[in-house]
Amino acid sequence: MTPLRLGYLYAFGAYLVWGFFPLYLRELRPTGPVEILGHRIVWSALLVTVLLAALRGITVLRDLLRRPRTLAGVTLAAVLIAVNWGVYAYGVDTDQVVETALGYFVNPLVSVLLGVTVLRERMRPAQWAAVGIGGLAVGVLTVDYGRPPYLALILALSFGGYGLVKKRLGLPAAEGLFVESAVLFLPALGYLGWLWSAGGLTFGRVSAGHTTLLVLTGAATAAPLLCFAGAANRLPLTALGMMQYLTPTLQLACGVLILHEPMPPVRLAGFTLVWAALVVFTVDALRHARRRATAARTAPEPGATGQAAVAGPAAPADSAAAAGSTAADPAVVDSAGGSRDVPPPWPAQRTS
Repeated sequence: MTPLRLGYLYAFGAYLVWGFFPLYLRELRPTGPVEILGHRIVWSALLVTVLLAALRGITVLRDLLRRPRTLAGVTLAAVLIAVNWGVYAYGVDTDQVVETALGYFVNPLVSVLLGVTVLRERMRPAQWAAVGIGGLAVGVLTVDYGRPPYLALILALSFGGYGLVKKRLGLPAAEGLFVESAVLFLPALGYLGWLWSAGGLTFGRVSAGHTTLLVLTGAATAAPLLCFAGAANRLPLTALGMMQYLTPTLQLACGVLILHEPMPPVRLAGFTLVWAALVVFTVDALRHARRRATAARTAPEPGATGQAAVAGPAAPADSAAAAGSTAADPAVVDSAGGSRDVPPPWPAQRTS
C-alpha cells in the first residue's frame, strides 16, 4: 500500500470515529458529562503512557519540567481541550448534538480570526467575506434558539485556542497527548475518587458493558488522534483540509437522522449560511494554495547555475519536492490530543 493511500485510510479512520462519537457518548448514560471527562483523561493517560513506554518516549515529561514556559503552555492547552471535551459531552448528554456540530463547522472561521487578533496575520478579502457570512449565520441561529449558540461558540473558541497554543508548542502527537493527559491526570483522578466516596460514581455500578465502554474512552480518545497524526505525515494539507468537514457533517447527520433532534427552517437557514461561508473559505484556500505551489515551481533557485558548474548535477526536482513535503507536513501539523495545527490556509481542526 502506498503512503498516500495509507494516509487517506488514517484520515478517514480518524474523521469517522470523531463523526460518530456522539453515538458512543450516548451509550455511556447514565454517566454525567464531568465523569465522562474524568474517564477520558485517566484512561487515555494510562494508554499513552504504556505506548510511550514501549517506544521509549516517556522522558518527554522529564524534559518539559526543565522548561517552565513550555510547561505553562502545555497546561493552558490541557485546560482548553478539557473545556472542549467537557462541553461536547454536555451537549450530547442534553440532546444538543446539532449545536455541537455547528461548533466544528465554524471552527475554521474562528481559527482565522484568532490568527488575525493574536498572530497579527492579514486576512484576504474572501476570508473576510467568509467570516462576515459566518457572523450573519450566528445571528440567524441566535434568533432560532432564542439565545446565542453558546455551546457551538465555546467549542469553536476552546478548540481554536487549543490549536493556536499547540501550534506554538510544536510537540509530536503521542508525546503531546501524554503531557496534556499527565497535567490533567491528578485532578481527574481526584474528582473520580471524590465522586466514588460520595456514592455518585457510575463506574462499575451499571453493567459490565457500561464499565467496558467507560474504560474504552481512553482508546476512543487516543486512537483517532494518532491516526490523524499518521494522515498528516502522508497527505497534502489541501486534502487534509477538505476532509476536515467530514466530521461535523457526520455529527449533524447523527443528531438529525439518528437521534431525531429538530431542524426547523430558521435553523436550517443558519446552517446554510455557515456552509456558504465554508464554501467561500475553502475555494479561497484552494486558490491560494495553488498559487503558492505554482510560484514555488516557477521560482528559480538562487545560485543554481553556479552551484551546478562547481558541484555537478543537481538533485532531481521531484526528489527534492518529495523530501520537502515529507519533512514539512509533520512540522506544521501536530495533533496531540487531536490537535490539528494546520497553518493557513487550513486552520487547526479537531473534534472531540
